[in-house]
Amino acid sequence: MDGSPGGLGAVSAPGRVAGPDEGVTMEELALAARNHGLPLEALRYDVTPPGLHYVLVHYDIPDTGAESWRLTVGGRVLRPLSLDLDALRSRPAVTRRVTLECAGNGRALLSPRPVSQPWLVEAVGTADWTGVPLAGLLAEAGIAEDAVEAVFSGADHGVERGVEQDYRRSLPLTTAADPARDVLVAYAMNGVPLPPQHGSPLRLVVPGWYGMAHVKWLRDITLTDTPYTGFQQAAAYRVRQSPDEPGEPVTLMAPRALMAPPGFPDFQSRARVVRPGPVTLTGRAWSGRGPVVRVEVSEDGGAAWTAAELVRDTAHPWAWSAWRAAWTATPGLRHLTVRATDAAGGVQPLAAPWNRGGFANNLVQRVEVLCAPDAGS
Repeated sequence: MDGSPGGLGAVSAPGRVAGPDEGVTMEELALAARNHGLPLEALRYDVTPPGLHYVLVHYDIPDTGAESWRLTVGGRVLRPLSLDLDALRSRPAVTRRVTLECAGNGRALLSPRPVSQPWLVEAVGTADWTGVPLAGLLAEAGIAEDAVEAVFSGADHGVERGVEQDYRRSLPLTTAADPARDVLVAYAMNGVPLPPQHGSPLRLVVPGWYGMAHVKWLRDITLTDTPYTGFQQAAAYRVRQSPDEPGEPVTLMAPRALMAPPGFPDFQSRARVVRPGPVTLTGRAWSGRGPVVRVEVSEDGGAAWTAAELVRDTAHPWAWSAWRAAWTATPGLRHLTVRATDAAGGVQPLAAPWNRGGFANNLVQRVEVLCAPDAGS
């Protein structure tokens, strides 16, 4: 990293882990003000309204104009493409309902805490994305025999850990060019043009993968004959225990269930209050590694579990599933917990899987609830 006076190292520090007694920093607070999560009561919606869908913007939201925007497809292709939005919209369109989750969801719950965007559990949302299948565009361009990856470049530009860059990520062609994976070059969200914070005018949508793969403000696709080793691929989004190990890449979403907190909240603490009697617990569950096959809830922090009713919509295999469970609340402080199991055998853990970046932490959600009689009773 450039540590010279006026160099990038003066404003872009290396990644680090918080000290034992270190609170959330002003820099993390600034990130949290820019990047918002899903209010958990919005789990009631099958499709998340765009303003409630989680947002993570690495750098600035770029100033993009749909009128002059072009998407280029080049590199190891037989017929390079340069397409404006009208050309993309003239091609057959598809719509896919896809759940997106930030790879850092749950980071702020880790101890010690990786210093970065301080997500709790709210970095998720589900939308109907409309666009052109990426596999069709790549087939139209013609994939060279020696191509192995597709590199996607966004228009957002910044510096991270001393490295100045446009945001770029790659996918193996086994994913990018496979029609069954439903990867989209999307231009609409929930039936309207993409909002600026969600990638207007074009973005990538990669069903099943964590959000870092869904490159926003997409302007270029380049096929390569070697694996991409840019910052966001080789340095960021790796699960590692120490800074000097290469780590494993973050890819598919781990299983997670979330509960819409029952009752009503205290303003500042968000602690929940319910009245004694029957309470219906509801929420959503998803996994990028296979369909969710079981959701369980506990009222004692995970000592005993009860199966919830899972409502899967087979018309939308890339979207979360609804769940509900009947609970009888009795006076006292209760520790509600929910966990999901997917078809690949993945189960949410009771202890957080720690790593330096705070990635893929699918620790079970715990909701503290006070059951209190009505003040008038």
